[in-house]
Amino acid sequence: QVQLVESGGGLVQAGGSLRLSCEVSGRTFSTYAMGWFRQAPGKEREFVAFISWSYVYTYVADSVKGRFTISRDNAKNTLYLQMNSLKPEDTAVYYCALKRGSASVGGSWSSYDYWGQGTQVTVSS
Repeated sequence: QVQLVESGGGLVQAGGSLRLSCEVSGRTFSTYAMGWFRQAPGKEREFVAFISWSYVYTYVADSVKGRFTISRDNAKNTLYLQMNSLKPEDTAVYYCALKRGSASVGGSWSSYDYWGQGTQVTVSS
């Protein structure tokens, strides 16, 4: 069994920063890609950022480009999302997700195998 546990969410004023973490534990795989998604109340889950196992492929959604950065530390089995210049529209529950293998793309939530429980990010205006 694989567990993904997010942390780092909270309440922040517009323009502020937060850093989310996602620790992977339990059964691990030789290679796996990871992503961040978010879901605001009444809206569908949307892609935020992706990073491949080898760090070569990383990309973020247009809505967060220039403000959010995805990274990972494979030695620590941990995924990060640095969020700067936060806006009220970034308010959502943020989820990390894992897909087995050496994928180079990961914008579709249905392609992931495991999910964390989510962490709330609230940005006040």
